[in-house]
Amino acid sequence: MKPTEAMRIAWEAILKNKIRSVLTMLGIIIGVAAVIVMVAISAGTEATIQEQITGLGSNLIFVQSSFVRLGPGAGGGGASGGLVFDDATAIEEQISGVAAVVVEQNASQTVKSASAELDEVSIVGTTPGFLSVRDMEIADGRYFNDVDVERKQKVAVLGSTLAEELFGDLDPIGQYVTVDSTKLIVIGVLEEKGSIGGTDFDARLYTPITVVFQKFTPSQFARILGDRVFMITVEVDPEADMDGVITQVNLLLVKRHEVTLDTADFSVTTQDDIIDTRESTTAAFRNLLAWVAGVSLIVGGIGIMNIMLVSVTERTREIGIRQSVGATPDDIRLQFLIEALMLSIVGGLIGIVVGIGGSYLFGTFSYMRTVVSVNSILLAFGSAAAIGAFFGFYPANQAAQLDPIEALRYE
Repeated sequence: MKPTEAMRIAWEAILKNKIRSVLTMLGIIIGVAAVIVMVAISAGTEATIQEQITGLGSNLIFVQSSFVRLGPGAGGGGASGGLVFDDATAIEEQISGVAAVVVEQNASQTVKSASAELDEVSIVGTTPGFLSVRDMEIADGRYFNDVDVERKQKVAVLGSTLAEELFGDLDPIGQYVTVDSTKLIVIGVLEEKGSIGGTDFDARLYTPITVVFQKFTPSQFARILGDRVFMITVEVDPEADMDGVITQVNLLLVKRHEVTLDTADFSVTTQDDIIDTRESTTAAFRNLLAWVAGVSLIVGGIGIMNIMLVSVTERTREIGIRQSVGATPDDIRLQFLIEALMLSIVGGLIGIVVGIGGSYLFGTFSYMRTVVSVNSILLAFGSAAAIGAFFGFYPANQAAQLDPIEALRYE
């Protein structure tokens, strides 16, 4: 029997029982659609994470304090307390390939305006290069400069959301805000940046880092140990070797803090490190979802095998007639195997349409982004076809092994 003839017969058999065929394909449809949607959600999450991390700026190295326990053999002055402000100066002056260095120290305070009061507002003490390094823009007014930092000027730059919450429709420029008990004059408002990595840049107040040292994180040991900072962000020159700069930063800070790399009181990461960490988490989540969706495909395959076994029983006399007019066991096996394959392939095609449509609808009506992957479509469809062949072989083989005489006598 020619394959085309077997396909025609199989298609006619499927159309004879439309409702049963659709119900049989339902497991395949759901499985294929589920795989596509789940992978689309995961891919969308990964794309969003990558865009957010790169949105912090480009070619960045993040040096963060890793406070360690004081004790015998802890090292010199800076050995047990993490980063200090002078570390940033040393990095900028002594390491080649550095385009800019920005220092951050955070505090959380109550902020008041004439008409509003907000609790637990993130106060970010930083340096003038913060905007260029973090790829941010001023919407109104200006940002503080080196003179403001040096003279400890009590000025503030507000994130767009914070400015709206404190002043509503009023122009914030020139207005005063009270942070704890310190009055700051607003000199600028930032363009909207959004949330990146769980940090809402628009809800923060930015002020010279020297003001934060003096008013919000004072330390009686600052004159001896130096002013503690939470993070130093290093922008690497695009033409410089990133790995080489990282090595220089590690060696410089190890020497300054009198520690070893194994006992370092700081950590050095890059944007790629953060992206890789986040993506490994989402990849594990994606694999879990794909396996759960794959169960639907297996259930669909079992459904196909079940219906094909029923079909073989129902068409036993037909099989006997075909054998009596010359059909070989291979012809019978091919006929039923193609019928099972067609059920899974048609179900797979419908599942692809449902999966792509479902992905776009999910991305449109939910807060999560979806990205449909061609690889997920091919994987889901290929799995559906393979499952059809696997679970269809047993019923097809059962049909091929029927005795012609017994089949003709079957009622």
